[in-house]
Amino acid sequence: MPGLMRQLKGLGGCTTPIRLDGHRTDVHTGTGEILHHLTASGLPAGNLLVRCNNRRATRCPACAETYRRDTYQLITAGLRGGKGTPERVATHPRVFATFTAPSFGPVHNRPAKGRCRCGTTHPDDAHELGTPLDPERYDYEAAVLWNAHASKIWARFSIYLRREVAKRAGLTQRAFKEHARVSFAKVAEYQRRGAIHFHAVVRLDGPDGGDTPPPPWATAALLTDAIRAAASAADVPGPVIGGRTHTFAFGSQLDIRPIRSADFDGGTELTERAVAAYIAKYATKGAETATGTLDRPIKFLAELGRKSIPEHARRLIRTAWTLGARKDLEELRLRAWAHMLGFRGHFSTKTRRYSTTLGALRTARAEWQRLQAAIARGDQAVTVEPTDDDTVFVLGQWAFAGTGLTRGEEWLAASLTPDTTEGERA
Repeated sequence: MPGLMRQLKGLGGCTTPIRLDGHRTDVHTGTGEILHHLTASGLPAGNLLVRCNNRRATRCPACAETYRRDTYQLITAGLRGGKGTPERVATHPRVFATFTAPSFGPVHNRPAKGRCRCGTTHPDDAHELGTPLDPERYDYEAAVLWNAHASKIWARFSIYLRREVAKRAGLTQRAFKEHARVSFAKVAEYQRRGAIHFHAVVRLDGPDGGDTPPPPWATAALLTDAIRAAASAADVPGPVIGGRTHTFAFGSQLDIRPIRSADFDGGTELTERAVAAYIAKYATKGAETATGTLDRPIKFLAELGRKSIPEHARRLIRTAWTLGARKDLEELRLRAWAHMLGFRGHFSTKTRRYSTTLGALRTARAEWQRLQAAIARGDQAVTVEPTDDDTVFVLGQWAFAGTGLTRGEEWLAASLTPDTTEGERA
């Protein structure tokens, strides 16, 4: 029982772990000594249990929290340095920009001044917020296709942004690469109406990224002006449906604000900490959080009949399913992504030189946990920084054996209080 409790506690609260069969052997390459041997059948649970690492808070709150914290560290590293990123990036021009979708029809909202178009002042938790005032006239077709093309619009915007920055610096695109580099990290968020929009940290660096200072002409004002020009120019041609030609671009609402250092208090500008926390918050949310839609794919449209979801989300899914039957839209895979209202892109992306990676953060955490486990076992050969003579050869083979916990394991896991800070020290 104590061994099973330790194994379950190692999941950190994950409710749907992956079960693996197999073995692992650690061999010292210098002496041939077997340092550690592990077999799944010898574990208390009968399998090796590993976290599901699902980023969705609706699927696994514990793993989603780890993903959120990793995203926070990734964004923060690109704003103030750390995790392999030099601290000088805190002095580089950077802004926080929000790119929205165009209008597909009036919806219930909470304007900063006045009332909603329906004449009502809605409370913040009103279920009708984001739903169309007139569902029959709402452009569901364009709304779904916008989501399906949102990633392409962002890709085109990122190309145009480099061109616009180079133009304002009086440089050609070829020469621009020798003077500066545009780095960014973005996250996708669903608005209540079900349309994707993007939040991004955009930074101007030297030619080698954060390791080099930006040129003297690089300012937050120049970057802001370039972003506005690139956002207005970036459009993507869409399909022709029923004689109607679709073209997709960002909406007219574009918010760009400079990011100041967190070392100063007061003022109304955004702090580094606030930006990182804001982006990380949305990294664990999907369409199901904003619109009440599904958090997993459907195989048949008839499944909607037994799902308790809002009518607006239901109509978006039906529209995606219907459009997915068209041969000319096969590449959009709308039926496979109907539960995501047509969006199939990555929720968080970044340029290579912005900061560290999620993989690097996970590797560091895994190494720290293995070190703690080895110390707990009393291994004498463990060192924090092994030399060439301490190289360990790892031989392992693992096979998928299922997911989830048994009823008894669920009961034991529920009695544990996961240490959500474990592993974050890496």
